[in-house]
Amino acid sequence: MPINVPIILTWLRIAMIPLVVGLFYLPESWMSVPTRDTLAAWAFIIAALTDWFDGWLARRWNQTSAFGAFLDPVADKLMVCAALIVLLDLSRVDAFISLIIIGREITISALREWMAKIGASASVAVHRLGKFKTAAQMIAIPCLLYNQPIHGVSTKLLGDVLIVVAAVLTVWSMLYYLQRAWPAIREKAL
Repeated sequence: MPINVPIILTWLRIAMIPLVVGLFYLPESWMSVPTRDTLAAWAFIIAALTDWFDGWLARRWNQTSAFGAFLDPVADKLMVCAALIVLLDLSRVDAFISLIIIGREITISALREWMAKIGASASVAVHRLGKFKTAAQMIAIPCLLYNQPIHGVSTKLLGDVLIVVAAVLTVWSMLYYLQRAWPAIREKAL
């Protein structure tokens, strides 16, 4: 396993998952709810920024690796799924939306793995739809974790709207990837 700054940042993102989740299990006598929500939102934002930064560094410093290409999306999916489960437990996100997003992540991860095994991974390479979906999620989730107004603007409302947008883009991007993979699926599976 290569060790370099981009991979360390990816591991840091994975290590921050228990921090974000653990904050919600602290007793209120230790930390007020608004403080907890603020810390969780900032921890998620920092973790999300490492996602962008580790990829940028890997390309800039020519430190890309097969392991990094594997670990980065795993870290992203773990982070998003853990946050959605916390938000679901707090009744800040609908179960149906959580199922759509988590189900898509599992489906597309499995599809990409299978397509790589049959040598057709290029047909399910990351597309801009997936990037828009990720952007909507990465803004919606900290808004829902924070759950407090900022200068009179409801972060809950913004988060609710963006998580629905993310869910729609989730379904749309999943259908796009499945449509792209369908010829290989039909050829290899039948």
